[in-house]
Amino acid sequence: MNLADCYRLLGLRSDASFQEIKASYRRLARRYHPDANPNDRQAHDKFIQLTGAYKILIDAVPPNRAEQSSPDPLNETAPQGQSPPRNGRTSTIKEGIASPGDQCDEEAVPVVQFNPQLSEIEQELKQSTYEQLRYLLKEQRFPRAIALVEGLAQRISQDPEVRQWQAIAYQRWGRYLVNHQQLDKARVYLKKALRTDPHNRSLSLEVEQDFRRMEQRL
Repeated sequence: MNLADCYRLLGLRSDASFQEIKASYRRLARRYHPDANPNDRQAHDKFIQLTGAYKILIDAVPPNRAEQSSPDPLNETAPQGQSPPRNGRTSTIKEGIASPGDQCDEEAVPVVQFNPQLSEIEQELKQSTYEQLRYLLKEQRFPRAIALVEGLAQRISQDPEVRQWQAIAYQRWGRYLVNHQQLDKARVYLKKALRTDPHNRSLSLEVEQDFRRMEQRL
């Protein structure tokens, strides 16, 4: 079960706080608890799923971040009749900013690669998700970034660029965990990064560096 599935199962948005996660779980757990639904196998299975999702989320969203939510500037809609700035560059997420070759100012938003297999709505969703993802990675809000890109990957799974974003989000979270001495959990996410985008040589090199840093900390 990935983070996007966990948020969805608990009826939460990907930016839900620690307290919101707890409140939603308590409400749903009371509804589906086996004691309240004797001989109801579906309710029992649902309760197990909810508990599993809850455990994953409380591990991914630390309590000390519960009240740190601030308005996401990339969620603000542009004035009516105006569209987001376009600069014609394709997107590469590096630490939540544009690729090193971009001479990017603060107002310019890189344009994601056009995929002819996507509908117009899906292409717009991809662009808006990318902009949010850049912000979340830059702010080191990794669990929310992962939930966001996992949800997009489920919606448009045929897009290779989205898979790249997903792998990079896993790798950035893994690196953060290495820096905070959560080595077992870091290993899980670094391996997920490699599995998600196995042919990305640049990503593979970064993951190798992260694993070497892990070995130095053991």
